[in-house]
Amino acid sequence: MTIGEFARASRLSAKALRRYDELGLLPPARVDAYTGYRYYAGAQVERARLVAWLRRIGMPLAGVRDVCALHGTDPGAAARAVRAHWARVEAETAERRGLAASLLDRLGGNTGMDNDMTTAVVRPHALLAAALSECGRVRETNQDRAHAGPRLLAVADGYGAAGDLAAGAALAALSAVEGLPAPGGRAGDLLNALEDAVHRADAGVGAAAPGSGTTLTAGVWTGSRLALAHVGDGRAYLLRDGDLVRLTRDHTAVQARVDAGELDPAEAAAHPDRALLLRALDGAEGGSVPDLSLHEGRPGDRWLLCTDGLSAVVPDAELRTALAAGAGPEDTARALLALADGRGGPDNASCVVADVLPADSARTDWGLSGGSGSGRP
Repeated sequence: MTIGEFARASRLSAKALRRYDELGLLPPARVDAYTGYRYYAGAQVERARLVAWLRRIGMPLAGVRDVCALHGTDPGAAARAVRAHWARVEAETAERRGLAASLLDRLGGNTGMDNDMTTAVVRPHALLAAALSECGRVRETNQDRAHAGPRLLAVADGYGAAGDLAAGAALAALSAVEGLPAPGGRAGDLLNALEDAVHRADAGVGAAAPGSGTTLTAGVWTGSRLALAHVGDGRAYLLRDGDLVRLTRDHTAVQARVDAGELDPAEAAAHPDRALLLRALDGAEGGSVPDLSLHEGRPGDRWLLCTDGLSAVVPDAELRTALAAGAGPEDTARALLALADGRGGPDNASCVVADVLPADSARTDWGLSGGSGSGRP
């Protein structure tokens, strides 16, 4: 397998594979003596996926090396090593939680943190969602796509000559996740399946729109949790108890400079290169690795997924005000895009608004325009 083929099969980027080769964690099966190109064996996929998941839970490289060595000889010992690592993580988290509670007490702001942070009994809930996409005042065509269904929420922002086809192909490939395991399935299985769907979407974009690409921010609802996949500069937010929390990080050159301390957020918002993407779905060899996360939901929560045509022109404070105004998902989606339009509508803008409701409040009027979320052209 070429490094690109192996990257897609293992869900590791080519850059990560080269790094793990240098560290001796995942050496290739063969290296071409003349070109230096790396080739992998299909039997290495399992180890590569193990490395990926160990890194996702924050295990240090030394620990990853030990677990990988034990996995083939003593799986029980490998499992105990993972359990011990996670016990340390939980202990450290508990310690920080106590320090945070103490700090809130000192500041006079501890209003039930212990109750808020206690793990609750997980029960299935219903999701009511609406999606809307609009062209804006400047663009001639709408290359955005948005979808709101009973389980799948997604926004895509296409670019290039066939950006509309790229965004459409990405959402079409993701439609399979509507049939992912029902509530109660293992989190790892769900995230793996969602990641596989994103890789299929990447390939679908390459086939449908060569030379073009798209961003993608998508969530799959399990009844109690939202599994989130993110590539590009779309965004996902959670409104809970009046507070708006951003769940995604922009994959842009400007955001990388913010992370490196070279720019502050205010400078980044007005930077001329703020739309320069570092990750997108474009069908290129090796694929684009999505950020994956899992978020617990509870009645009263409201999710927002949007393209940068909304988030780049409307400040978070105004997004929060609109989301917290009390209107239903459809009216809220229209209000959000009206805010972008009021600032000149410089780009296509799309959003999905989804409310978590008690299970007995379920409704079936998903999305707008028959659930496609396409909205007005």
